[in-house]
Amino acid sequence: MGKTTGLQKGDKKLINAWAFYDWANSVYSLVISTAVFPIYYAGVTKGFESYVEIDKTIEFLGMAINPTSLYNYTVAFFMAIVAIMSPILSGVADYTGNKLKFLKFFCLLGSLSIIGLFFFKDEASLWIGLTLTITSGIGFWGSIVFYNAYLPEVAHPEQQDAVSAKGFIMGYIGSILLLIVCLAMIMGYETFGFESEGQATRISFIIVGIWWLGFAQVTYAKLPKNENSKTPEKGYLTSGFKELGKVWNELKNYAELRTFLIAFFFFSVGVQTIIYMAGIFGSDELNLPTTNLIGAILLVQFVAIFGAYIFSKISKKYGNLTALKITIITWGLVCFVAFSLDKSQENIDIYFYSLGGLIGLVLGAIQSLSRSTYSKLLPETEDTATYFSFYDVTEKVAIVLGMFGFGLLNGITGSMQWSVLFLAIFFLISFIVLSFIKKTKYVQ
Repeated sequence: MGKTTGLQKGDKKLINAWAFYDWANSVYSLVISTAVFPIYYAGVTKGFESYVEIDKTIEFLGMAINPTSLYNYTVAFFMAIVAIMSPILSGVADYTGNKLKFLKFFCLLGSLSIIGLFFFKDEASLWIGLTLTITSGIGFWGSIVFYNAYLPEVAHPEQQDAVSAKGFIMGYIGSILLLIVCLAMIMGYETFGFESEGQATRISFIIVGIWWLGFAQVTYAKLPKNENSKTPEKGYLTSGFKELGKVWNELKNYAELRTFLIAFFFFSVGVQTIIYMAGIFGSDELNLPTTNLIGAILLVQFVAIFGAYIFSKISKKYGNLTALKITIITWGLVCFVAFSLDKSQENIDIYFYSLGGLIGLVLGAIQSLSRSTYSKLLPETEDTATYFSFYDVTEKVAIVLGMFGFGLLNGITGSMQWSVLFLAIFFLISFIVLSFIKKTKYVQ
């Protein structure tokens, strides 16, 4: 037994400190992945000297490429790295005593990368923006592996659902608060003494990085240093892949679980790509102002709370599968509405806000329902962590496919609306696959 902080498993102070890392790092998910940075990126690249309005391309590495497609490929690239790294890091988390060092490393990588985005402001610094997009993503997802691995060490099994939810709630509240601060800075940039919206936005990147790294210190101070340390076994770096392979082979014995994972993969392609691309779609395709876009994303977050609650009631009354099918139909409707939007329409911002409200209604719902449905379909096993690792890797591979496909079609057609319509196909497939799942005792 290594050194600890003196707090026992289940201690309220230890649990609060663990959950506080969600407060610290969730600003990456909302501000950098979804709201401010994608919109800023779209605006900056439009101002490049090499930007050609007719075909919406810029020059990069001697090639003419759509900047939105370039962003898609960048996210797909780092998500592919994360999908490959996750099983390796899971093995490290299982067999290395001091997970805290790895948590600190990835947190530092991610937060400093976000701070570095301050220096992305023009065509000459595009490589900085793309490189730091990759490293910040790796830092975030890498730290999550070790953060999650601490859950069994800070909470007893009967506490873990509530503790995990507590972290989610803290992350949600923290990220919304900081997004509101960033929105106020960007909207009132002159009041805050900034030269432009762009400068205020770049300052917000610094604030996000400091927020993440600063509040993470609360977590570091309480987490055990060497709890449950093990001597590394031979091949422990590949143990994660072996465990995933084991799940893959076992799936043939669990038809309903296998079918659900297929459906989950297809609707994740659509859901996760829309989450990443909503801001850029509004900025680049509909020419909406930054403040309107961030406001719409805030609306999505607030509506998501009520949506998750409403669909939990629907699920309780009509069953998980019915509730999931309703969310999938709604996501498909989102795709068709987005495809039909015309930036020349009067009050296009009102339509975009309405679309945001529709997304919010099913955003939290589909994420919570999919995880709970998967959990209910799991066989009687002690390897639930490995099964959920397979679930997470499935989602990351779906993001790679979705972002790459979205970027490729956008590059070919010059319009994101065709890419959005393309995503509707995945929702249709997932709905059909989900219809083949037989009802069980817990999944109706």
